[in-house]
Amino acid sequence: MRAPLGNFDDARPAPDCLDQLTAPVANAVRAWEGGVPAEQLLYVDTDPAIADTAVFAEHHGRTLLDVSANCVVVAGKRGGETSLAACVVLSRSRVDVNGVVRKQLGARKVSFAPMDTATGETGMEYGGITPIGLPSGWPLLVDSAVVDTEWVLIGSGRRRGKLIVPGKTFAQLPGAVVLEGLGIDVA
Repeated sequence: MRAPLGNFDDARPAPDCLDQLTAPVANAVRAWEGGVPAEQLLYVDTDPAIADTAVFAEHHGRTLLDVSANCVVVAGKRGGETSLAACVVLSRSRVDVNGVVRKQLGARKVSFAPMDTATGETGMEYGGITPIGLPSGWPLLVDSAVVDTEWVLIGSGRRRGKLIVPGKTFAQLPGAVVLEGLGIDVA
């Protein structure tokens, strides 16, 4: 089937592509109980060499920056304790780590988690981290602009492949908190 966004001719329901997903993402899709049917989570095969946002948009069209999202892992510190959370913002934005995230997590200091921590804790590949299948108990901070986007392109847990999901899905994921101003437009 043709994808609802971009120029992807071969979009398939994610439940039919579990072998293309990392274990945490496949498990989340297999056990899906979201507000939209699992069949509306679509998988498209993409070249892992162009997985990074800027290169991907250059290859597939810069308009994807308005409908693509990035999921980043942050580490919040307070009183010697470190906690992890994930943030989802549109690709044309950057995460307001020192403002919105720090306040929401009640942390003294917040920074992007080291790559080894992000991949080790999520079980996903760097450059493909997705909010679908994150560890239970993690806060998931989602910019309201993502939720307001009809269809969103996001990582699949691997550098190869992307998921296309209805934007409203992000508000229904475990641990999700929708926040205004989490993403600061840079484009």
